[in-house]
Amino acid sequence: MDERLAEVFVELADTLVAGFDLMEFLHALTERCVELLEVDAAGLLLADSGGALRLVAASTERARVVELFQIQNDEGPCLDCYRTGQLVIISDIQADEVKARWPKFAAAAGEMGFAGVHAIPMRLRDQVIGTLNLFRAAPNGLNPAVALAARALVDVATIGILQERAVHQQEIVAGQLQVALNSRVMIEQAKGILAERLRTTPDEAFLILRRYARDHNRPLTKLASDVIHGTAGLIRDSKA
Repeated sequence: MDERLAEVFVELADTLVAGFDLMEFLHALTERCVELLEVDAAGLLLADSGGALRLVAASTERARVVELFQIQNDEGPCLDCYRTGQLVIISDIQADEVKARWPKFAAAAGEMGFAGVHAIPMRLRDQVIGTLNLFRAAPNGLNPAVALAARALVDVATIGILQERAVHQQEIVAGQLQVALNSRVMIEQAKGILAERLRTTPDEAFLILRRYARDHNRPLTKLASDVIHGTAGLIRDSKA
């Protein structure tokens, strides 16, 4: 198991390769958990931008049903795990205290054949982005070595997800910056054309450009492009 576990760590850590597929990564994580951690199913919940949990991957249909049931009914150990940022271990889902705390969840999990759950927060320092939930058909918990391996897998996956988000955000910011730079170049070109045609200064040309854009409800960059291509009508209007 140690060799296979090491291979999976490498697999999960490799999130910066070209063509990285986040959804494939998440589904692979649930499948590797079932393969390596002596559990019967795994489900993964991630928080959306509003902080609401969403099901993003499940190793089996039974796990998918139980995870969706928790979200829809706002009840269950996986939700508590996310909200508290703490590990939640239920060795016997049908125990009286569990059924008293989460009656709907206990009934649904029992119907799906699950007797235990090990819910691990996907957490980096104070940021909790979701939970990885390991389901067992037998009413007992994970042994300490397996539980430690599960925690390590979750930590690596959490870092990978956050890194992918950071890269994606950087790409968005870089794209926005490039658009701004391109727009600025276009506006400078339009200013030069206006200054030459209207025999005025670049500063005055820019004021004319902005005023015309506001008066005619036109985006400044689009108007600048039209000036460059001679289709704006601004020069004719300004001379009139």
